[in-house]
Amino acid sequence: MTIPLWLLIALPAVGATVLLLAGRRADPWGHLLGCAAALASFGVAAVLFVDMLGRPGDQRGTVATLFSWVPVADLQIDFGLQLDQLSMCFALLITGVGSLIHIYSVGYMREDPERRKFFAYLNLFLSAMLLLVLADNFFGLYVGWEGVGLASYLLIGFWAHKPSAATAAKKAFVVNRVGDMGLVIAMAVMFAAAGSVSFSGVFGAAPQLGEGTLTAIGLLLLLAACGKSAQVPLQSWLGDAMEGPTPVSALIHAATMVTAGVYLIVRSGPVFDLAPGAQLAVVAVGAVTLLFGAIIGCAKDDIKKALAASTMSQIGYMVLAAGLGPAGYAFAIMHLLTHGFFKAGLFLGAGSVMHAMNDEVDMRRYGGLRSVLPITFATFGLGYLAIIGVPPLAGFFSKDAIIEVALAAGGVKGVVLGGAALLGAGITAFYMTRVMLLTFFGERRWEPTAQPHESPPVMTVPMILLAVGSVASGAVLAVGGTLQHWLEPVVGVHEAHHVVPVWVVTATVLATVAVGIVVAYRMYAMRPVPVEVPEGSALTVAARRDLYGDAFNEAVFMRTGQGLTRTLVHVDEVGVDGVGSGLAATVRRFSEALRGLQTGFARSYALSMLVGAALVVAMVLVVRAW
Repeated sequence: MTIPLWLLIALPAVGATVLLLAGRRADPWGHLLGCAAALASFGVAAVLFVDMLGRPGDQRGTVATLFSWVPVADLQIDFGLQLDQLSMCFALLITGVGSLIHIYSVGYMREDPERRKFFAYLNLFLSAMLLLVLADNFFGLYVGWEGVGLASYLLIGFWAHKPSAATAAKKAFVVNRVGDMGLVIAMAVMFAAAGSVSFSGVFGAAPQLGEGTLTAIGLLLLLAACGKSAQVPLQSWLGDAMEGPTPVSALIHAATMVTAGVYLIVRSGPVFDLAPGAQLAVVAVGAVTLLFGAIIGCAKDDIKKALAASTMSQIGYMVLAAGLGPAGYAFAIMHLLTHGFFKAGLFLGAGSVMHAMNDEVDMRRYGGLRSVLPITFATFGLGYLAIIGVPPLAGFFSKDAIIEVALAAGGVKGVVLGGAALLGAGITAFYMTRVMLLTFFGERRWEPTAQPHESPPVMTVPMILLAVGSVASGAVLAVGGTLQHWLEPVVGVHEAHHVVPVWVVTATVLATVAVGIVVAYRMYAMRPVPVEVPEGSALTVAARRDLYGDAFNEAVFMRTGQGLTRTLVHVDEVGVDGVGSGLAATVRRFSEALRGLQTGFARSYALSMLVGAALVVAMVLVVRAW
């Protein structure tokens, strides 16, 4: 008997509901229920995966319609779920990595009095993210999309007693709302043009729609992806989101939620494939963001913010690949999956370091931790080697594949995109080597009160398992085109025509990575590391300020919005309210004049009647005489 598909979403949803409704009574066992719900959902995903493997490639997709959801005139939307090869990749990643992060959180949040609520929010996030990737229509995807936005807000601001955390949560919420409007308007255009918001309906009608309509839909979907995946110009929230507990950074801002934009683009491939203008915008955003994030990562001393900038950059690689169409879809998903392992491992490693250093996040106050935290050093080190692309670790297979397919675009486009991706690889090697050297090597720069110690097994075991994934996932997915063949029924396959031999690309990438490592080594291993941040060049200052992303948003959007608001208020006060106030004043003065005639004396009224009657008689006489 096949396990019902809805159970994937229901298990963590029930866990969140129980933990939130039970209140303080669930404090002793809330974390256990949260972990059990996540692991049970992973078990369901694994069973469904095995069942899918037992069917032919063209029969592996499953659609389950649960009930009629929105039956309004011409808008007929069913609550339907779809499990195919693409959504299966995400289901396994979300529940698998999510379960490891749940287990890690048992130790990390041990002393927090609100630990039960934290696990409720984690379960809520898993449920919403699963709905996002399993929905068979854009409306269901949107509900999950908003669900992960809510869960992200709750988790980023979990320590709301800290003003910085509360502000970061609001910032993430507001910036994401900008992107969400893109998805809402895109659905409106879909319904107006295709009469449907289901995947099958929209994609089936796409060839009959005009290129202008498809381009508009594609650009609106890209806006949504930029918000959720922290891509330029909606990237400013990601660094601030590190104010949340570290497991939040690992789950939401490394492995799952920030990849939702990549999923949206790949899932909407039939639209983008017919809209070259929208595709060009996607690759441009990806190329700019991968360099944008990498440059920011070079100047961050906060270990979590350095990794956050890295996340922005790595998702830029995924978006770049997704913008290259069928030639890049599989590689975008491959890098998404490998990134889920090594970046989650890096964030958990950063949490382990913070756990050992009394929550200190400034890497300039670390140094020499490799001998004190051997497991953390080993697992973090493997994640470091994976992300910079050292063979045969995961990043070597996925990132190099993206660089190869970017170069294969040919012409000026191939040179620009391939050059940006290659430069990003070198900068990645630089800033990640910097993180390794400042944290685990060199002299000890600890505070006198610090007594570093290795994390407990409940934290180190998930780190070890993620490190195994960082080592092996690339080869498993890449050798023999495993992932490409797996995804072929969903995204298609288009073999790129390599304008440069693969071995030349590989050698060039490795040489570029080596240069980045050497430059970082000379700067941070062969020179004393100042505890205080040096002044630095103009570019360094700009990178520390996130390349003035917040300043740009404030000047262009916030100040402009405030000016527009003041203008509208003035127009309302002077124009709308002025007309209303003037009319009221006129009526008031007229009423006051009439009130003067109402004296209350009978003689006055008799005189008025006499004068009136005399006037009437006079008028009659005049008319007759005339």
